[in-house]
Amino acid sequence: MTKQARWLWLPLLILLLCSCGNEPSVNDGLSNKPDSGVTNTTGNSGNDPAANGDGGTGDGSAAPDSSSNDTPSQNGDDGTGDGTAAPDSSSNGSSSGEGSANSETPPPSEPEPSADATWIAVGDIMMHMPQLPGAYSEKTKMYNFNSFFTAVKPILEQGDWSLANLETPIGGKSLGYSGYPRFNAPTELGDALKYAGFTTVTNANNHALDRGAKGISLTLAKLEKLGFDIKGTARSKTESERITIVERKGIKMGLLAYTYGTNGIPLPKDQPYAVSLIDETKMLQDIKKVRAAGADFITVVLHFGTEYQTAPNDTQKNLARKLIAAGADIIAGSHPHVVQPYEMVEAAQPDGTVHKGLIIYSMGNFISSQQGKSKDYGVIYKVHIHKDGPSKQTTITDVEAIPTWVHRGTTRGISKFSVVPLKQTIDSKSLKDLTSADYRSLSSMYSQLTKRIHAMSGKLLKLPAAG
Repeated sequence: MTKQARWLWLPLLILLLCSCGNEPSVNDGLSNKPDSGVTNTTGNSGNDPAANGDGGTGDGSAAPDSSSNDTPSQNGDDGTGDGTAAPDSSSNGSSSGEGSANSETPPPSEPEPSADATWIAVGDIMMHMPQLPGAYSEKTKMYNFNSFFTAVKPILEQGDWSLANLETPIGGKSLGYSGYPRFNAPTELGDALKYAGFTTVTNANNHALDRGAKGISLTLAKLEKLGFDIKGTARSKTESERITIVERKGIKMGLLAYTYGTNGIPLPKDQPYAVSLIDETKMLQDIKKVRAAGADFITVVLHFGTEYQTAPNDTQKNLARKLIAAGADIIAGSHPHVVQPYEMVEAAQPDGTVHKGLIIYSMGNFISSQQGKSKDYGVIYKVHIHKDGPSKQTTITDVEAIPTWVHRGTTRGISKFSVVPLKQTIDSKSLKDLTSADYRSLSSMYSQLTKRIHAMSGKLLKLPAAG
């Protein structure tokens, strides 16, 4: 070795002697800065080389565990990969040569907070021809039906979900306005429902096809434009199969709607899904699907029963109770055009638990021009929904029935209609065109309706487990 070569090796020999007894350095001599591109291996998938003990260097060494707040340089280790595992600060400085990182057990998650919300529903929204003239403005050449609902708007607006059954297409002028037997109303009726405070409109009923598939399409387009949650008819198979869940205040309501028929009008051959028809087997399947999709409670709107009968028939009772036993929580009935009772039921489940539900057999007419034999009376249901955070169980804790009446006033020979809360109207005597005899008649009807509404609610009905 030449003298020049010996002088070159002397500094290296001194360096080696000074480092003797210290931990091996992983500094590759290229940089003394921390490596900001180090991959965090904690929680990585098995497809990440770093998670398999390879920090991307291909030498089989474990990548540094960045679960510590210390960077490699703070540990005195640049982690450049000379085959030595970098110290794992998450395990008190012990190193791992297997590429796995010790992670702390995450703290238990906070329990979901409990929640409360209000469910409101009314009966049939109808549009007979006598209802049109009083809502028409010669000045604007348009209809405005807001006055139908002004007196009940403060109640309807209390609902987190406020449901109405729209028993007429609102296809507008292009389809021609008509009343019974094949309805079609101005599109402005939709605007009035929005003004009133409704959030949800169902239209699976026997008049859904009064103006054919075109009527359904125009009706849905208007309701969608207004931002309603809608169920009961569809323009496509995909739309008909769509699961509807509406969340309010942290509680998710699943929504289904069905009708017994369409007054003999056949479903379009190319659109057999246009109107949702009562089919027990399918309905039971639908309830399971909606529950599996995350609904906390399920409302099933049913258009069923016998017209003008003040008590439910056996077919109504059997179907509604089966749906509750299958997992539905509220049955909201319509079609009879008169108020029928409600009942609370308790259904034993195969797993030994108990499922409670509310069945409203008919809410009567909310707005129409029908009169006599209580056809101009309806009811607003106001139901308190509670979801328990820790158990995630949702229950019905209170049911309030508010009877209503359709007042028909006359101005210059033109009838003007409005829905009023019956008890409040009687107490305040707010309708100045009524006589004392009129108020006595209203009071008598209020008593009859209250008795009828609660005729089946005095005792909880217990149902056996579904077979």
